[in-house]
Amino acid sequence: MLKHIAISVLLTGLFTPVALAQNAAQIKRVQAGQSCAKCNLFQADLSYAEGQKLNLEATRLRQSSFALSTYDDVNLTGADLSVSNLFGARFNRTNFAKANFKRAIAVGTYFGSSNFAGADLTGANFSGADLTIAKGLTQSQLNKACGDASTRLPKGKTIPTCS
Repeated sequence: MLKHIAISVLLTGLFTPVALAQNAAQIKRVQAGQSCAKCNLFQADLSYAEGQKLNLEATRLRQSSFALSTYDDVNLTGADLSVSNLFGARFNRTNFAKANFKRAIAVGTYFGSSNFAGADLTGANFSGADLTIAKGLTQSQLNKACGDASTRLPKGKTIPTCS
């Protein structure tokens, strides 16, 4: 019986997919201003960076940092930005359609003309963020996020206060 358990454990280890660790080469591509759709940029440091017209569609950016960065005309459709740090970043005309912002920190972030259609904002902190001209934002999405008195929203929209 012990032999069967040992064989099962061994086979499980051989056929279990490798954990989704970051891909350093892919991170370097994006840091150099190159597109990388469907890449694994888990915990990437993209702080203080600039990017224009990048395709990062369906990219895994979980726990990444975009602090104080500027990204214009970037495609982040379906990207996983959960638990990411977007502090003070500027995203102009960025497509966040169907992106995952769960528990992301977007304090003081500017989202000029960015598209949020279908994005999951659950638990995201938009305190001090500027979403004034963001597109595709629904009240239902905003109800799952939080902000503060300095959060700027499209006309007629509100956001719960962060606790």
